[in-house]
Amino acid sequence: MRVGAVIVTFNRAAKLVETLTHVVSEPFDRIWVIDNASTDKTAEVLAAQTDPRLVVISLPDNTGGAGGFHAGIEAALKDNDTDWLALFDDDSWPEAGCVDKFREVASTLPADIGAVSTAVHYPNGKICEMNRQGYNPFWHLNVFIAALTKRSNGRGGFKIRNAELEPSALPREIDNASFVGFMLRTEAARRDGLPEAGLFIYGDDVLYSLHLRRRGWKILLHPALRFVHDCGTMGEGFVYRPLWKIYYHCRNGVAIARMAAGPIVFPIALAYYALLWWRRGRSCPEGIRPTYYHLMWEGLKDGLKGKRGRHDPAHQLAAEKGR
Repeated sequence: MRVGAVIVTFNRAAKLVETLTHVVSEPFDRIWVIDNASTDKTAEVLAAQTDPRLVVISLPDNTGGAGGFHAGIEAALKDNDTDWLALFDDDSWPEAGCVDKFREVASTLPADIGAVSTAVHYPNGKICEMNRQGYNPFWHLNVFIAALTKRSNGRGGFKIRNAELEPSALPREIDNASFVGFMLRTEAARRDGLPEAGLFIYGDDVLYSLHLRRRGWKILLHPALRFVHDCGTMGEGFVYRPLWKIYYHCRNGVAIARMAAGPIVFPIALAYYALLWWRRGRSCPEGIRPTYYHLMWEGLKDGLKGKRGRHDPAHQLAAEKGR
């Protein structure tokens, strides 16, 4: 069984060095690094690598995580020499021994398991909130009811609980997971397509998870498999940093609501998500709250229009506000 890695990077040379230090010590068969047109010292870092397993793909433009994972998986499928691909960012890596343990797990999996998601935590051992796996509340009545009645910004009902992420917890089927420690069966991608490249960042992993589930693949959370994510994106109240990320979270969230709920229930689902995002905006300091809501509404409008790609005005506005 051959296991590869797809790592997407952009302008985080120092973090990439640490990630690669961990990654090359693991028994991956191939390692694809997708450089999203970085302008820092990323090219120098990659040029200094001597591991023969490493394949560097330098994109001419920054296509975000979505475009990077699309390109990496596409390259792996063309090479056609891996059975599974571990997807993760340039600030994350598998814990020591994770790949060997995954090989043991994968050898026993049914053929309809299209992906395996690992437990993701910060370097200090705390659970990484933005990588918490979950269920689609519109596919499970009990989850839908729980999502409406539980607290924690509505996430308590359809997100995996802390106890279910302990290393001793039993594996379980889920509906969505992030592209950090996402072990993708290459046959699933070959048969049913790649993640959508045009989303730029955020939501591409959830949408792809739901796509795989709709195509009949199962996704398994295996908490004994562990990844580290050294990130600081998620602020208080689930507000992303920097603030321009809110635009993509909401724009691509429209597509998630449509995929999750289906055409009939979609308006209700979108209203639910919009209310959730509006409540999160109240966690922002008063000085930046108007910017948050402006980006939120712009994202919603563009999502309904089906827009894709990088949205420079969101980046410019956040920069002007120093956020």
